[in-house]
Amino acid sequence: MKYVFVTGGVVSSLGKGLVAASLGTLLEKRGLKVLLQKFDPYLNVDPGTMSPYQHGEVYVLKDGRETDLDLGHYERFTDSQLTGLNTLTSGQVFESVIRNERQGLYEGKTVQYIPHVTDEIKKRLDLATEKNPDVDILITEIGGTVGDLEGLLFLEALRQYALEIGRDNFTFIHVTLLPLIRAAGEVKTKPTQQSVAKLREIGIQPDFIVCRSETEIEEEHRSKIAMFCNVPASNVVCFKDLEHSIYQGPIQLRKQKLDALVVDRLALETPEPDMSSWESFIEALISPTHQVTVGLVGKYVELQDAYKSIEESLAHAGAYHDTRINLKRIDSESIETDGTDVLKEVDCILIPGGFGGRGIEGKILAAQYARENSIPFFGICLGMQIATIEFARNICGLENANSTEVNAKTPHPVVCLQEEQKNRVQFGASMRLGSSTATLKADSVAEEIYGSSEISERHRHRYEFNNDYKEQLESQGFVISATSVIEGLVEIVELPKSVHPHYVGVQFHPEFQSKPQQPHPLFKSFVKAALDSQG
Repeated sequence: MKYVFVTGGVVSSLGKGLVAASLGTLLEKRGLKVLLQKFDPYLNVDPGTMSPYQHGEVYVLKDGRETDLDLGHYERFTDSQLTGLNTLTSGQVFESVIRNERQGLYEGKTVQYIPHVTDEIKKRLDLATEKNPDVDILITEIGGTVGDLEGLLFLEALRQYALEIGRDNFTFIHVTLLPLIRAAGEVKTKPTQQSVAKLREIGIQPDFIVCRSETEIEEEHRSKIAMFCNVPASNVVCFKDLEHSIYQGPIQLRKQKLDALVVDRLALETPEPDMSSWESFIEALISPTHQVTVGLVGKYVELQDAYKSIEESLAHAGAYHDTRINLKRIDSESIETDGTDVLKEVDCILIPGGFGGRGIEGKILAAQYARENSIPFFGICLGMQIATIEFARNICGLENANSTEVNAKTPHPVVCLQEEQKNRVQFGASMRLGSSTATLKADSVAEEIYGSSEISERHRHRYEFNNDYKEQLESQGFVISATSVIEGLVEIVELPKSVHPHYVGVQFHPEFQSKPQQPHPLFKSFVKAALDSQG
């Protein structure tokens, strides 16, 4: 196996994950088998207990591991099927080292950062290698910024690992910022020089420098970076701010020949990549014929990355239908105070997942508005529970029906805590997580959408549809169209097409399985319903 290590300097949020994912796309198009992973230096064991305000979206892998949203990019941009082996945090590293020490596995030795902590990091590279013998290239992104104290051990581990595997088997890519000082009208290379110098102090010499910039890099800047950073000028790559979509990333890096440079550096012989299908997708994304306005009614709408996978899934479905997605973010609390007039501006309504009671009544009003006005509706996780609560209150007459998450004393707990969740003493990684199989009801909307009688989808939640109310809701026309095979839990609810053009709620997160050229069926049907509603 060959290894590509992606580091970042100057500032955070430069797009290291996008560079890694875009390179993965290009290498796959060259016929190589690619796997990606992320090492995050923060001390949380995983981001599952972090607030969206701190971390943005939590992405869930098929095995239930809660991860950074960059792993969503990895799975969307490539054919990689990732597991817990593909994500590592300082919290996991130290947790493992301390556990080993308590169990006496270090045989009485003094436990130290080097070698014990760095060995634990290297072990994850070894495990990913051993478990994926068919993979040609493993791309590993190191979170954080070079120079941060918390990332030093990861960089030291990579330095050691590179020595062990041999010079022809690895390459380092360093992503930096070339800031444009507008007052002076100049692009500055000094931050990049200092960032690379900091990396070299650790003992790592990058082979490639990818420069994030608002503008194209002038030849003088490329030459200056090459001279002071000790790399050939051809290996200084410009990653200009993408004009329309993150999916332009592979196209831009291809123009800079980064993929060709990397395979040459790793002594691999591959054909030129065929990017025609990817370019067709980009064209459909950028210059569509139609457009729809999707009202996303949530509680974290001011956060750019809180609903990242949902936004990308809508974009995939939009490109499939030659349609531009105009996303209108609507704060559910504003509906509580100002009413539903804002919903008159949208073609369809999507209520995403979330936790806690804030803004819940606004979401219930949005679901009611969609049902009563035949507006295409899609509820995801909490969104499905909202649809259930609204129907129970307004159609079944169950006054003050609610979720016990919102009101523990509700007289009608149509959504309640799973039995195994009631006595939990720890929050991290204790939800219903990962892939689960469900069967679909014959002749249901869900079966028509999937074209199948069985599905497997990823979950992340604690509360479920209360089966004690199943018969009562179904008697009033609420259709339960999917249940989990093992637990018998409700997975999909819907209204028949004879009653509503598109009203579907799912307990799982379909956004975690949508790809640019393979949009998820539920998102495709939702966008199609929005188009149809325009007449």
